[in-house]
Amino acid sequence: MNIHQRLVLNDRFVLLGRMSDSIKWQVAAFFFVMYLSSVGGQVSYSMPEEMAKGSLVGNLVQDLGLDIKRLKSGNARIYSGGSTEYVEVDRERGVLVIKERIDRESLCGRTSPCSLHYQLILDNPMELYTVNMEITDINDNAPSFKKSQFRFEIIESALIGARFVLESAVDPDVGLNGLQNYSLKPSDNLILKLHTQKDGSKNVEMVLQKPLDREKQDQLMLVLTAMDGGNPPMSGTAEIHIIVLDANDNAPAFTQPIYKATVTENAAKGTILTTVSASDLDEGSNGKVTYSISNSMDDATDLFEIDDNSGEVRLSGEVDYERARHYQINIEAKDYGGHSDSSKIIIDVIDVNDNTPLIDLISTSKSIPEDSAQDTVIAMLKVQDPDSGKNGEVHCLIEETMPFSIRSTLNGFYSVVTAMSLDRETLSEYNITVICTDEGIPSLSSSVTLSLKISDMNDNAPVFDKSLYDAYITENNALGFSILSVAAVDPDWNQNARVSYLLQDTSVNGLSISSFVSVNSETGVVHAVRSFDYEQLKDFQFKIKAQDGGSPPLSSNVIVKLFILDQNDNAPQILYPVQPAASLVAEMVPRSADVGYLVTKVVAVDVDSGQNAWLSYKLVKSTERSLFEVGLQNGEIRTIRQVSDKDSVKQKLTVIVEDNGQPPRSATVIVNVAVADSFPEVLSEFTDTTGNKDYNENLTFYLILALAVVSFLFIMSIATILSVKCYRWKQERIFHKSSGNLPVIPYYPPFYSDVGDTGTLPHVYNYEVYRTNDSRRSDFKYGRPVSQSTVSLDPSGTQTLTKIRGERETNENSEKENLLAVLRDFMWEQAEAQWTRSEVAVSLYREDTLRLVWKIEKLHWAY
Repeated sequence: MNIHQRLVLNDRFVLLGRMSDSIKWQVAAFFFVMYLSSVGGQVSYSMPEEMAKGSLVGNLVQDLGLDIKRLKSGNARIYSGGSTEYVEVDRERGVLVIKERIDRESLCGRTSPCSLHYQLILDNPMELYTVNMEITDINDNAPSFKKSQFRFEIIESALIGARFVLESAVDPDVGLNGLQNYSLKPSDNLILKLHTQKDGSKNVEMVLQKPLDREKQDQLMLVLTAMDGGNPPMSGTAEIHIIVLDANDNAPAFTQPIYKATVTENAAKGTILTTVSASDLDEGSNGKVTYSISNSMDDATDLFEIDDNSGEVRLSGEVDYERARHYQINIEAKDYGGHSDSSKIIIDVIDVNDNTPLIDLISTSKSIPEDSAQDTVIAMLKVQDPDSGKNGEVHCLIEETMPFSIRSTLNGFYSVVTAMSLDRETLSEYNITVICTDEGIPSLSSSVTLSLKISDMNDNAPVFDKSLYDAYITENNALGFSILSVAAVDPDWNQNARVSYLLQDTSVNGLSISSFVSVNSETGVVHAVRSFDYEQLKDFQFKIKAQDGGSPPLSSNVIVKLFILDQNDNAPQILYPVQPAASLVAEMVPRSADVGYLVTKVVAVDVDSGQNAWLSYKLVKSTERSLFEVGLQNGEIRTIRQVSDKDSVKQKLTVIVEDNGQPPRSATVIVNVAVADSFPEVLSEFTDTTGNKDYNENLTFYLILALAVVSFLFIMSIATILSVKCYRWKQERIFHKSSGNLPVIPYYPPFYSDVGDTGTLPHVYNYEVYRTNDSRRSDFKYGRPVSQSTVSLDPSGTQTLTKIRGERETNENSEKENLLAVLRDFMWEQAEAQWTRSEVAVSLYREDTLRLVWKIEKLHWAY
């Protein structure tokens, strides 16, 4: 025995010293049993009644193997199920103490043993222990009689052995402390006889052992003493007054010593249970028998009644199987002469299913997180049915559609647990109805509803309403323009459902996406942070991330494709004729030209797209309005009638090129046309042309010099090509002779280009791919007569030509090289300026450049 146990025993022996000597041995035995009664998840104690408040019952920490800290943190408490709590937990000491004075007699009556069953409840986590307490009796009640005096009339002729039933004394104590014996004084004529019943009670009778003589003594005064077995014993007394009557020599006699009857609980009042009968051999008034119930201390007289004359026993109150299952009625048959006989009726109460199960919530949770593990306890309850047998067997259930189940833990105790995973987004609150039904026929049931809220966890990422966003914005937009709005929904709650929008860091054409667009983190509205140009960027895509406010946060991405729409913000650009060269060069039309003769073609391009790039050509001004027309769609200038002698040699046409945008944009070009059959005629007509004489002389000089250089290079190229072809022809012949039928691999000189029909005009015949059906009649075909060539409009052309021929004779080699370099640089500068334009525009520009070269070549041949 450890020190703590010794201290506890010491305290209890002090308490024992304060008690009377009669109960010391009982209390000592109780202390011994108490330390041997703790087993597993339950503990049992035995204690005497009438202990003072605060008295120690047992050490819960030691007996249950718990820690005092656990009692405090778990809010240890006693659950009594609605009955009086006679004990309580002292969490500071870890012991069970008396809370209310216990009177075993008022608590259990004559039931033995008298037990109290409590539950020790702990929270966080929930734990349940059973505490059983047996209340032992102490001799604190003396036997007592309901009446202090009894009156009997006994005929003097009463036979020896005649019995007279006495009222039993009542002692609320049980066991040895209960009623044990009776004594009668004086006992000259009458003695006592005790009868022990099945329930342990004792009936007492007076038995005549010596005949009475009324003439000697007409009255007898006796003292009846009832004694219990306590130490010291306690007793109670009653006086018996006997009046001796005159002769009646036969006593009534019952037909049965014991009568048996049954009654169902809740039977109606007045129900006849049985009929008793007693006979008396006397005649007259001495033979008339009356019946009565002799029970005095219990409630039998309140529940049952007997007819004085017929002996019918009827139900006069309400019987309840849950209160008492058996009743014993002592009856007496008495004649008018004072003779009597006694018998008893044993009545069995039959149970009916008249009690619904009682559900008592012990502990319950108001909310649990949605990620709670399976079998998480959310409530503990106790269910009991006072009925017996099948009527008292109870089964509890929960609707199958609920993600919960109910399990029986101990006898009459149930736990409601989670049966599957929970999802707050599917259902955030449950009303769990627990239905408990007994096995009676018909069955009775009761229910209780538990309200449970599911707290949110961040288990859902935001979801965009679209898997892909397409957005459109017109170029030249304002800064901060709202492009579109993205939206994502998070089914979580509160902070876990708060969505923020972020722009994923990517690059477009080497620049960060943040320099193009921005997104509002709260609303998801995408804004433009720059003005877009369709001609530089037609479309791009980026990613937006939607992130919730959970911890850790969850996110999802969506792709946004942004298409830039074209505006008509670019005017058409004239590629041919090249300005200002158009004012210095004229297109020659022979006077013999037919109707529809192709004079030239105005080539323009618009870098816009769609209908903004659809071009139309209009002739807005002409020297001879009726002589020329321009194609609305292709820009071709043709004759619309035969050339007459009246038509002026010099024709000036103004052509406007207009796109189809709203509002439309346009460009204007001036085309000079010379109507003549020979070059001298053209020169004579244009001698009066005004302009800067010095500028024209220099231009003519450089054009002729460039023509000479180009001609030289052309001749050298032809010679080189012929040499290469001859060389290859010889090699092929040698190769065929040496290798037979081996495949021939053609040889191309360095930097040789054969691009096909891409528009770069690598060969002479490629030029005709871009011509109309009437192109063969134009003056652009290589090898045409000189009369149909393009000529300079410089009136001093003759003088310039003469000067060039003289200089060519002196410095022919050096001037060719210089002019060729100047011309080459000029042409490539123009080509590079147009390089960012469309492929068609580049091809057309290259074609027009080569046209200029061919014109220079033809001018060379003309001279």
